[in-house]
Amino acid sequence: MRLAAAALVLAALLAAAATSGGRPLRGAPRCPVFPRDNPWNQRVDRLPVAPNSARLIAAIGADRGLHADFGSGLYQGGPIGIPYTTVSGGQRRVPVSFQYADESDRGPYPIPHDAPIEGGRTSDGDRHVIVVDRDRCRLYELYDAHPLAGGARWRAGSGAVWSLRTNHLRPRGWTSADAAGLPILPGLARYEELRRGGIDHALRFTAARTRRAFVAPARHFASDSSDPSLPPMGLRVRLKRSFRLAGFGPQARAVLLALKRYGMLLADNGSPWYVSGAPSRGWDNDDLHALGRVHGSDFEVVDSRG
Repeated sequence: MRLAAAALVLAALLAAAATSGGRPLRGAPRCPVFPRDNPWNQRVDRLPVAPNSARLIAAIGADRGLHADFGSGLYQGGPIGIPYTTVSGGQRRVPVSFQYADESDRGPYPIPHDAPIEGGRTSDGDRHVIVVDRDRCRLYELYDAHPLAGGARWRAGSGAVWSLRTNHLRPRGWTSADAAGLPILPGLARYEELRRGGIDHALRFTAARTRRAFVAPARHFASDSSDPSLPPMGLRVRLKRSFRLAGFGPQARAVLLALKRYGMLLADNGSPWYVSGAPSRGWDNDDLHALGRVHGSDFEVVDSRG
């Protein structure tokens, strides 16, 4: 009977994964990372190339190399990448005050006092905090997050709350914990995905200069420039089908295969072609470093209209 029960549980998890946004999330196996038809989870390898692809790629940096902004170990005292944590529905909720309160979800947020912060507790960077309530399948994300009074309350630049079971977007013109008004978690390369077969969703990336515009599913821009040669937030690019994966290690190859199939979404201003992931001791930094051999000219902009 125990074996039969275990088989039923496994079958249920596999069925949930088949209709969810990809492979089970570490610490929250019953939660999808958004529905299967969510833009983050849709393949784009058969969509046409945008007419202005070459111009936009040149603006981001055709000669600049791809960079895995995640890995194992520490960099300047903090984990390499954007960490996330999961909590139960009973996690104590704490108040959060926001710099951009008019575009932030008020909360309170179920943030543990020791929640991991991007870059570490003393970081002067983006300081993202990502928490998943595994019982309610709700995602909580903060930008520029600082614990106060030992974590009894928090201060942040902005924050957003998402249901992982729906495709609801932010209100038009609203930011999130990311400049584009997008969720961060679904765009992270996660090591556990490799152990379960590969990355089956789009990834998140940054560009140094962007346009005062956004395209779906983005909802917000972060630029004063109306230059049409610059990329809008939400721009989707993919690795060209002709790019050969031979010679790359297994981890870099998994990332590149995902970039061919699902591409990546422009989510924030930052260093060009920096692709995001969650830190893990399982990542091989030398393997991921080989991604630098991929250049902007190896990508093309996807025409996802219609």
